[in-house]
Amino acid sequence: MAQTQDAVAVPARLGIRVEGVVQGVGFRPFVHGLARSLDLTGRVVNDAAGVSIEVQGAPDRLARFLERLPLEAPPAAVVETVSVDTLPLADDAAFVIGPSIVSAGHTALVTPDIATCEACRREVLDPTARRYRYPFTSCSACGPRFTIARDVPYDRAATTMAAFAMCGDCAREYADPADRRFHAEPIACPACGPRLRLHDADGRTLDGDPLARAAAAIRAGRIVAVKGLGGYHLAVAAQDEAAVARLRSRKHREEKPFAVMAAGLDSARTLVEVDATAAELLTGVERPIVLLRHRPGAGLAASVAPGNAWLGVMLPYTPLHHLLLHEVGAPIVLTSGNRSDEPIAYRDAEAGERLRDIADLWLTHDRSIHIRTDDSVVRVVAAAPQLVRRARGYAPRPITLPWVLPRAVLACGAELKSTVCLARGRHAFLSHHLGDLEHYETFAAFTQAIEHLGRLFDVTPEVIAHDLHPEYLSTKWARERGERLVGVQHHHAHVAACLADNGETGPVIGVALDGLGYGTDGTLWGGEFLVADLAAFTRVGHLATVPMPGGSAAIREPWRMAAAYLHRAFEGGEIALGVHARHVGVWRAVVELGGAHAPLTSSAGRLFDAVAAILDVRDRVSYEGQAAIELEQLAGDLPATPYPIEIRLVGDGFELDGAGLIRAVAADVIAGTGRALIAARFHESLAEAIVGGCRAARERSGLDAVALSGGVFQNARLLARAIERLDGEGFRVLRHRRVPPNDGGVSLGQAVVAARVA
Repeated sequence: MAQTQDAVAVPARLGIRVEGVVQGVGFRPFVHGLARSLDLTGRVVNDAAGVSIEVQGAPDRLARFLERLPLEAPPAAVVETVSVDTLPLADDAAFVIGPSIVSAGHTALVTPDIATCEACRREVLDPTARRYRYPFTSCSACGPRFTIARDVPYDRAATTMAAFAMCGDCAREYADPADRRFHAEPIACPACGPRLRLHDADGRTLDGDPLARAAAAIRAGRIVAVKGLGGYHLAVAAQDEAAVARLRSRKHREEKPFAVMAAGLDSARTLVEVDATAAELLTGVERPIVLLRHRPGAGLAASVAPGNAWLGVMLPYTPLHHLLLHEVGAPIVLTSGNRSDEPIAYRDAEAGERLRDIADLWLTHDRSIHIRTDDSVVRVVAAAPQLVRRARGYAPRPITLPWVLPRAVLACGAELKSTVCLARGRHAFLSHHLGDLEHYETFAAFTQAIEHLGRLFDVTPEVIAHDLHPEYLSTKWARERGERLVGVQHHHAHVAACLADNGETGPVIGVALDGLGYGTDGTLWGGEFLVADLAAFTRVGHLATVPMPGGSAAIREPWRMAAAYLHRAFEGGEIALGVHARHVGVWRAVVELGGAHAPLTSSAGRLFDAVAAILDVRDRVSYEGQAAIELEQLAGDLPATPYPIEIRLVGDGFELDGAGLIRAVAADVIAGTGRALIAARFHESLAEAIVGGCRAARERSGLDAVALSGGVFQNARLLARAIERLDGEGFRVLRHRRVPPNDGGVSLGQAVVAARVA
């Protein structure tokens, strides 16, 4: 009988290096199972760069191993490179997982936290299972990662789980190649792992089942602080108006919507409109908050999202959340454990102090959180996901660049929606969302993030990049370091972030629309058309400047921008419209303020504020971008024709006539046109202005690629319409996909610019 090819083939041994997000995602158990299924011998280990494999066997089986390795990797893995060398044969008896190799100069990538897998979810709800109702159940495919990691390689000893010695049962599962907890570093069970505790504001532990009592308290209308993966949340019954209103009052969160957690996709569909893209986001391993259109009559308390057509919904991402939702039996508000605008509390003592006047009870546990991380926020725009806040589930997954940075960089980001970015080689490590640096706690989180990312990814920056605004705390911190500094203009950073997000270097026509950023001419920019690459930019056009009466007060009081624009539009003539009419007694004095009291701005965000005030939408705001958000909601999907907007040639560039647009809006108001139609016409006009500005920039530069960035492009109607119109004009459009278009992406842009010019 003839022998098979496998039997007569001369065995070979390969050395394989896999780099990317391959630690903490079940990659070694996957490799082990793949090798065993092909009857190969050898070993797999974590090391300072990723995963190292030695595998030996018949050549055709080795070929199948190499083919299947990247294709069948675990869902949370990101295989970036696979390199192969030939090694001398060895006399392995089997394929094994070896101990991790710890060395200096590590480049291994740490994975984000991974939402509870379906197998673990079923297990904690199964009365016959050993981990029934155990809130810290995880396996090699799910569970905490970034928030418990102190160092790399990602081994239990380098996490906050080091405090919990495995019991015999867990140790057997950990060592069993056939078990899904084979080498699962956060493995735990009721006998050996973290435990829940319910206590009151004075720290007194309450008797009974902590989970059942917490759920009963929520059903009874009480506010419960819940310790999650990256910090504490505040939970109340989402259908209880009195409880939600009380939470809003105690948290000092006047109107900004709360997020709601639903038990599953079917439950979410009763609250919001869920399309295929949204369903994929809601159920994916990242489990962000997804902003979706609110269903009328969903039964939620009015105070959850007052006057808002959109609702932030998420599904459970830890066993604790699954169990809590199961016990409560209805959706819950689950909002960051903080006072408005502060960073999320994550240390137990800190949470007890900062949340003392907000929460009634604390559902906590004894597993430490090493790094605070808030929930991510995503919305679907033009049929694609767009990040609004990049945090849990996404951070610290690197932004992989198609070029190699010549030097390591630390970028300090902006003031609002702060993030930092450490970059080296082909990777940019964008931090989780930190918050607004106006608060001491956020500044402490800022410095902690720099230190933690530097240690995890072994990055010692040679260059520090910062915003040009001299009063940003991030700028002041950078300038105090004394290292090699690179100042990056805010809107150049926005465009560069969009380029890096798309793996391109430019040049492009960059359209950067936002609230404001410090311009090179000393004015506050925010409606910008740039011709830019990663090294430099030229400002070729912008929204015509107007005074910003009262400076930062105009951000909080949109009526001030209405006054400034109406004064400019009607050349000082008396006119009082919308909420502006309620301030007519002071508007002339306000707009005549000069110098530092009324800095000039080309901000598109402030133009939105002016229109919102004129349409009686909002004269004061309680959170950033509120007027623009409500103006977008007022416009909805209503079809409309744009107002004409003049593009004037000025020197070597052009200006968009915002005052002329305001005149057209005012004429419609005076004529009695419906507010929703005016809002829709305004959105269409701005989309047309973007296209007109890009045409003018193309005539000057010959470029047909356009990068859209800045917080204004969080507006779904505007972004979708701009993309549609630019596509129709033959432009190639770049939009954000991996980082937010708002200031949360600025640090990435700063990093790639500084690496290029330093």
